[in-house]
Amino acid sequence: MRKPQVSQVGDRVSQVVDRVEIVEVSPRDGLQNERRALSTPEKLELIARARKTGVRRVEVTSFVRPDRVPQLADAAEVVAGLAGIDIVASALALNMRGYDRAVGAGIGEINTVVLATDTFSQRNQGMSTADAIAMAGAMCERARGAGVRLTITIGASFGCPFEGEVSDERFAEVLGRVADLGADEIALADTIGVAVPSDIERRFALVHERAPATPTRVHLHDTRNTGIANAVAAVRTGVKALDASLGGIGGCPFAPNATGNIATEDLVYLLDRMGIASGVALGSAIEHARWVTDRLGIPPSGRLVKAGGFPRPVTP
Repeated sequence: MRKPQVSQVGDRVSQVVDRVEIVEVSPRDGLQNERRALSTPEKLELIARARKTGVRRVEVTSFVRPDRVPQLADAAEVVAGLAGIDIVASALALNMRGYDRAVGAGIGEINTVVLATDTFSQRNQGMSTADAIAMAGAMCERARGAGVRLTITIGASFGCPFEGEVSDERFAEVLGRVADLGADEIALADTIGVAVPSDIERRFALVHERAPATPTRVHLHDTRNTGIANAVAAVRTGVKALDASLGGIGGCPFAPNATGNIATEDLVYLLDRMGIASGVALGSAIEHARWVTDRLGIPPSGRLVKAGGFPRPVTP
């Protein structure tokens, strides 16, 4: 691994952080948009394989309506099967019923979503953005009382498939109301993969200004081949938790053309070459990315499965 590098951006010198956390989301976001549904034992094997790469924090499932996301209908069974897998398990919950189901199943970390636009919020959660913020606030209060860690993800932070651009003013309004709720972590999601690095820098600058003491996280989709560049931008703003998915699988079933997450193995290679520790082994990530894409019957969208790591010199 290289030493952390210093980058010059105009008159500003940005020191790259020396360690980040990769949050593996293939068992949840990775599977929710795939045509083939893995069995419960296959999902548990995927989670165990993710742990073998060195990842500690895994978003294991989603407690949402089974008729809306049938690929994750076995959420409680997956959580029940986690005994013996040494991970920090989180789950998605979009309302109080989902929260109660998740905590009742034994989940100690919840991720909930506030969509930045009303149209997408209605399509995804059946409520306005304002109602989703109120729901997240109630969830925060419940979580604090129960000792449950809560992340609020602002979805479609960089663009909406139904309303188009999300203005700085709209984003700042939603961010301000979310920041006031006191969540344990704020994440920004490029749900439809439209962001470019300058967008990432501008939005996270607002987050760090508005909620300087709150840990931040980023959820990137590689729909338009900008995901890895956006990961670099996020790290350089001080983001220390990045979502990724083995094989680059996944997407949002309620957003047209929202294809996969950034590939865990590609992100690990990037971080390794930048001298940033993630605790994830590249060779293991490549191996298990091959496993899950083979199980799903799809090609990996990441590059490292095809190209491998940094090539060894050819001996004459």
